[in-house]
Amino acid sequence: MKSFILSIVAIAGLALMPSTVTAQSGLPERQPGEPAKSKPGILGKIGIDQRLNQHIPLDLPFVDENGKDVRLGDYFGKRPVLLAMVYYECPMLCTQVLNGVTGALKAINFDVGKEFDIVAVSINPREGPGLAAQKKQAYVQRYGRPQTADGWHFLTGREENIQTLAAAVGFRYVYDEEIKQYAHGAGVELITPKGVIARYFYGIEYSPRDIRFGVVEASEERIGSPIDNVLLLCYHYDPTTGKYGAAAIGLVRIGAVLTMAAFATFLFVSIRRERATNRQADATANRI
Repeated sequence: MKSFILSIVAIAGLALMPSTVTAQSGLPERQPGEPAKSKPGILGKIGIDQRLNQHIPLDLPFVDENGKDVRLGDYFGKRPVLLAMVYYECPMLCTQVLNGVTGALKAINFDVGKEFDIVAVSINPREGPGLAAQKKQAYVQRYGRPQTADGWHFLTGREENIQTLAAAVGFRYVYDEEIKQYAHGAGVELITPKGVIARYFYGIEYSPRDIRFGVVEASEERIGSPIDNVLLLCYHYDPTTGKYGAAAIGLVRIGAVLTMAAFATFLFVSIRRERATNRQADATANRI
């Protein structure tokens, strides 16, 4: 049995070997003399640059989930806004970003539409109000507070307006014609009621405490501090092959290792418990 458990650990170790990551990543290997932090091709063009204390253009026109023409400024003036630059048919991180935001918001006692608003803007100009309405319905339902529906806004718009807003908040993205998908980073921005960028939240999981604290600061027009740019990219595969890259595969490997470790622990505890039960039974039989 010990050998079986050791075998599981050995397999888990192999899953994290760097050579395996390189072989399956689908990303070009760094060439000699190339800076370690450089990103190949499209990856070098995307990211989320922090534009703290900068105003966003509130006069930009968009279309809301009901097909109504609106301006970005319609959602400002009263309370902070949590802005998400995403696209509604994204096959990778956009859904995880919105899931992460919604999950964090469920854990705080602030209500969307009361203490702050949510504004999602599609970076895909080909998407329209129909998709936006579906997304809004899904996330209001996921949030579990139907009375807050008026505080959720899912917008679509023309490419030039999307690009202007994206540039203002430092959201750099690229459309890859070859695979018909957008390459972009994962994160959201917290904007003050006057339209000033107050905070950035990176990744797909967000601290409820940090969001709550950020909303309180932003409501008073206070600006947060820069944070470490640990960016998760929605483009971890080679655009010529469509293979997922090291980051995505790494997450899968970690999950596999944790599963195997949990199974090994369960097996070990079960065997010890069974042996203890058998010893107790033998002792009882001997006394009889």
